[in-house]
Amino acid sequence: MLILRSLLLSLGIAGVYGQTATTTAQTSSVTGCHSHGSDIYCINGEGQEVLVSATSTPTSGIPAQYTGCHSHGSESYCMDADGNDVLIQEEETTTESETESDHDHDNEESSSGTETNCHFHAGVEHCVGAGESEDSHASCDSMTRDYDVPLRIGTLFVILVTSAIGVFAPILLLKLPFASINGVVSTVIKQFGTGIIISTAFIHLYTHANLMFTNECLGELEYEATTSAVVLAGIFLAFLLEFIGHRIVVARNSKRTVSETYPSESQQPSQKGHSDQPQSQQQPTLACLGHSHGPQDPTAPNSKFSVLVMEAGVLFHSILIGLTLVVAGDSFYKTLLVVIVFHQFFEGLALGARIATLPGAIFPSKAIMATAFSLITPIGMAIGLGVLRTFNGNSRSTLIALGTLDALSAGVLVWVGVVDMWARDWVIEGGEMMNANIGKVLTGGLSMVAGLVLMGLLGKWA
Repeated sequence: MLILRSLLLSLGIAGVYGQTATTTAQTSSVTGCHSHGSDIYCINGEGQEVLVSATSTPTSGIPAQYTGCHSHGSESYCMDADGNDVLIQEEETTTESETESDHDHDNEESSSGTETNCHFHAGVEHCVGAGESEDSHASCDSMTRDYDVPLRIGTLFVILVTSAIGVFAPILLLKLPFASINGVVSTVIKQFGTGIIISTAFIHLYTHANLMFTNECLGELEYEATTSAVVLAGIFLAFLLEFIGHRIVVARNSKRTVSETYPSESQQPSQKGHSDQPQSQQQPTLACLGHSHGPQDPTAPNSKFSVLVMEAGVLFHSILIGLTLVVAGDSFYKTLLVVIVFHQFFEGLALGARIATLPGAIFPSKAIMATAFSLITPIGMAIGLGVLRTFNGNSRSTLIALGTLDALSAGVLVWVGVVDMWARDWVIEGGEMMNANIGKVLTGGLSMVAGLVLMGLLGKWA
């Protein structure tokens, strides 16, 4: 029957078995067969390339042609040399299906080959990689997420304990009775803390502020250097506070020293005293201006006022860290929690190392300063829990407020880290590292680099 039908088709009597549904069936054979990869293609009577879907691969290689073409319903078939039917598909159908298949394959490669790394900055989801333009700023409205509130309440105490350990450890370690160990521990923690503070300022706070000010939901700012300008304002503010504060302290100490040295004017010699008094008064005044960097010197690198300025910058951004953690989505919460635990511990070490070197006993002033750092991030988390359902990190006012606070904190820590800690320890006359022996220099230098690197690494996730 197949042979008879093929014969009729070859004679052009196609009407005996009905008209063909495709252009391929209007010819009795397909010729010029060749391969594209593992597929076999031939040329039909109209010069179009068609795909030959054979049920089995020919044992004698690719045939030159397929003959006895006919149709079954809407499909076209030809016969191979063994008399088996092979399906003939037109190029358009093949191209379309292959295009869809290739498109799906490309999508799979895109989704599997390029990972999307997302993390949160104060409730604003920042994604890098595939889908960034579609997912990270899809909507500026408040996003509805599922929050595991009991988990957040429990981790609040984890942050509290971690921060307390970090900030109190240097204060207690510097009370060790062994002088040699005490000196090494002090150097390592102080210089490690210097690296932590500088890295926090540039990599964490400056970057976070810039992300806020360049967020699509904020719109395009007319002044492109907004982030740098606010950071500069923070640097100047920290300088101004320290300068005015030190002038006030020096003036008070100068008056106190003069009054102690010269109790009353009536006790001074009537003639000779007046000629010697200006020169005599100059000595205590110069001593108070910082020519002697003793532990009681108010202008020394580790004076209480300098440490207070440092702590102010740390506290400002620590409260934002607590808020950032709580309002982050559950999918990223645990990862972010681990990063912030390390962040707070390292930053606590940095602050605690400077508090520990202040003169005086641990209680009450040192303990109060350390406790303030321990509590500030949990306070930020508590605020976040209070506004968890209504907080919108993509609103314009929120982005401006958070960006400004982050940038100001970055400026304060840049001043404290670079000037009060790095420069005063290493290059300003009287610094402990300037004329130290080579062993202490290497120990301090490696510790500072370790702080820079470790806190910089944490900047990938937070």
